[in-house]
Amino acid sequence: MAFNHLPAGVHDALAPLSVTPVTHSVPMANNHRSDRPATDPAPRLPPGVLLDRLASGPNRAARITHTEHLPPREGRHAVWPDRIRPEVVAAVRAVGIERPWAHQARVAELALDGESVVVATGTASGKSLAYLVPVLSALLDGAGPAADGTGRPGPPRGGGSQTGGRGATALYLAPTKALAADQFRTVRELVRPLGTAVRPAVYDGDTPFEEREWIRQYGTYVLTNPDMLHRGILPSHPRWASFLRSLRYVVVDECHTYRGVFGSHVAQVLRRLRRLCARYGSSPAFLLASATAAEPAVAATRLTGLPVVEVADDASPRGELVFALWEPPLTELQGEKGAPVRRTATAETADLLTDLTLQGVRSVAFVRSRRGAELISVIAQERLKEIDRPLSRRIAAYRGGYLPEERRALERALHSGELLGLSATTALELGMDVSGLDAVLIAGYPGTRASLWQQAGRAGRAGQGALAVLVARDDPLDTFLVHHPEALFDQPVESTVLDPDNPYVLAPHLCAAAAELPLTEEDLGLFGPAAAELLPQLEAAQLLRRRTKAWHWTRRERAADLTDIRGEGGRPVQIVEAGTGRLLGTVDEAAAHTSVHEGAVHLHQGRTYLVRSLDLDDSVALVEEANPPYTTVARDTTAVSVLETDVAIPWGDGRLCFGSVEVTNQVVSFLRRRVLTGEVLGETKLDLPPRTLRTRAVWWTVTEDQLDEARIGPEILGGALHAAEHASIGMLPLFATCDRWDIGGVSVPLHPDTLLPTVFVYDGHPGGAGFAERAFRTARAWLTATREAIASCECDAGCPSCIQSPKCGNGNDPLHKRGAVRLLTVLLKGAPPDEPETEDRPA
Repeated sequence: MAFNHLPAGVHDALAPLSVTPVTHSVPMANNHRSDRPATDPAPRLPPGVLLDRLASGPNRAARITHTEHLPPREGRHAVWPDRIRPEVVAAVRAVGIERPWAHQARVAELALDGESVVVATGTASGKSLAYLVPVLSALLDGAGPAADGTGRPGPPRGGGSQTGGRGATALYLAPTKALAADQFRTVRELVRPLGTAVRPAVYDGDTPFEEREWIRQYGTYVLTNPDMLHRGILPSHPRWASFLRSLRYVVVDECHTYRGVFGSHVAQVLRRLRRLCARYGSSPAFLLASATAAEPAVAATRLTGLPVVEVADDASPRGELVFALWEPPLTELQGEKGAPVRRTATAETADLLTDLTLQGVRSVAFVRSRRGAELISVIAQERLKEIDRPLSRRIAAYRGGYLPEERRALERALHSGELLGLSATTALELGMDVSGLDAVLIAGYPGTRASLWQQAGRAGRAGQGALAVLVARDDPLDTFLVHHPEALFDQPVESTVLDPDNPYVLAPHLCAAAAELPLTEEDLGLFGPAAAELLPQLEAAQLLRRRTKAWHWTRRERAADLTDIRGEGGRPVQIVEAGTGRLLGTVDEAAAHTSVHEGAVHLHQGRTYLVRSLDLDDSVALVEEANPPYTTVARDTTAVSVLETDVAIPWGDGRLCFGSVEVTNQVVSFLRRRVLTGEVLGETKLDLPPRTLRTRAVWWTVTEDQLDEARIGPEILGGALHAAEHASIGMLPLFATCDRWDIGGVSVPLHPDTLLPTVFVYDGHPGGAGFAERAFRTARAWLTATREAIASCECDAGCPSCIQSPKCGNGNDPLHKRGAVRLLTVLLKGAPPDEPETEDRPA
């Protein structure tokens, strides 16, 4: 029997929000009055005092497992390079910046030399200005003659002559439309004194049709996103010829977000852009901005395919930061198999946000889900209504899905002090300029140390001291981190993992490139070593045809539509309300079997629906609004076949391997679980077809002698392997830039390909995403942390904090906690002294 848990789509059982009413005994700030004008600033309290007040409530102090103090840092000034246009320097001074920080001046110098450069410094360190100053200077240097002879470089928006010259151009790429719009407002304000020589414009799916032609003809600084570049700009490159011919710089903002499969797609989109630029005679430099990252130049080089110089010495000032790790208490409730249940991070964060608001402290609470953001806001508002009703109106939620004007209004209200507390998703994490915050609450580890520091950096952005609190979820990784603070504070942030050579990523981009311009042998080096191997397969599939010395796209449909660079591929399943025909949303095809099968509970904007039917042929799930007292969890079976072993390393008598596998999964039933307790109310069989996935995996085996040494007999072998698999998947995000939902696993007491007990961990994306490879290269540190996470958990037989998984297809059965610890102990005894990358710490 194989024990498995899949990478996506299984509903979590909803944990209780609270067990007992919370008494807010934290004293209010002496100066606080709820009826004062909303914009009156409250005197700032030192972050240590804020934390003491949060910890002064009943049984609060014991929840703080660690406090880290980061001292303030002085800034180091420099001067802008002489080659920067004086008009640009004057414009920067006009917004209150007299001198640059040293890292900003260094970026500008490299950019002016035509070097591609990545600036990887902390939040609020001025990365945007570092690339904007050389870009604006270049746009002024290269400003062409007036297009209409009147001193204006082009006609006003909405029409006019399209003849005439065009100056230098630059392209800005943001991972989200919201960030591009935010940057546009910043740039527009900065370039106002420069006249019409610099013409910024946003070009995305929301841009009105009548504006698009003006932007193509006359925009000099075009702000867009990788999706629009992939589907809109590159396939229509003849209409962008003058822009591409004059392209001097490509800015890639928040480049650390381009990881995994999405990052691999973006890497190939950038290669297609470089190919077309060369066709039009330009060779732009790439200017990348990233949160602090490990080896930023390596990641940027892999993303762009170009040599990239890094600037990572942060010269900006920083206020004092007090960072607390906070673990919610155990409740009296019991979950699966009687395991203890902790109070949820959602409820705990809502209480902390309430207390900070009572003290007049400007705060943001970050939470991973939209539903969680709304829930924290609602709970905090209800708590405040019981204590100080007017104050409840000074808390709100902020998430994706709001209208742009709603988001801007919330940002302004938070900045001014009209709002004191905001519960936000990561929509607020990426570069939004929200200053003046005193505290940040983080409801659950956000997945990477880079994101953790990005979120913590939202407070104290004006140079003042700040408080950050990480509230742990009931999860193996969160539990490990709050008890092993060195894994957060003594380690560098992660390396960005992406794999542009993934054939499932590369193939559609080769087709798109051939549709843009016939693909020649000289082009293949640009796309990587795997390109030449894929071309015969694309020819055999009649997607490409070779004529003389080039490959041509053969189909009538657009090649760029072959792939969604953010998705799994395949047709999304539409979720439709049966009674009204209203479209509620969509779900990826890969997740449909586990999330919208017949009988599944589906949540949408705070409302609960039951799935009445799933039509896989038409990709439609029909739902009806309902209020069942249970949630649903799909159960499935999974088998893994080894296709090819790339590397195998002896680990004592066992082996550690990395290679290609085929995963066959079938959802066979679903459980109905009571919302509060997780009690199983029943199981319903399902008849769904199996699905296969070819991907990359890391796996390890143990021998009979190792099992004897670990005192593991046949009766507990399956549970020990299964528990080790769950915990290792929960810990992998500490070593690779992934989420546990990006990866899957299978444990087998006797695998037919290895003929030994085997644990597999695989990428949940076709062709792989680089996560399993990262696990292989950090295996000793990864599995050591896994063993430690299980052994240090205070439960007796296993709980969600160590070996139980919210997405287990076998209902977390069987599991054997002590057996897993003994098994990993013996396995690690045989680990070689030098790992494949000689790493013994998270990277």
